[in-house]
Amino acid sequence: MLNDEICKLRDELNKSIEQGDDYSVIYELSIELDELIAQYYKEMNNKKNN
Repeated sequence: MLNDEICKLRDELNKSIEQGDDYSVIYELSIELDELIAQYYKEMNNKKNN
């Protein structure tokens, strides 16, 4: 489920930030998370309109 993927990736991003991982790693995780969130909202909007 998309919501589960978002939660998992958010946790991974937070852990990466806490550990002080390289900025490029944090940035890539952030982009992936943003894309999943955008997809989630798109799906929710489509369900509303149907």
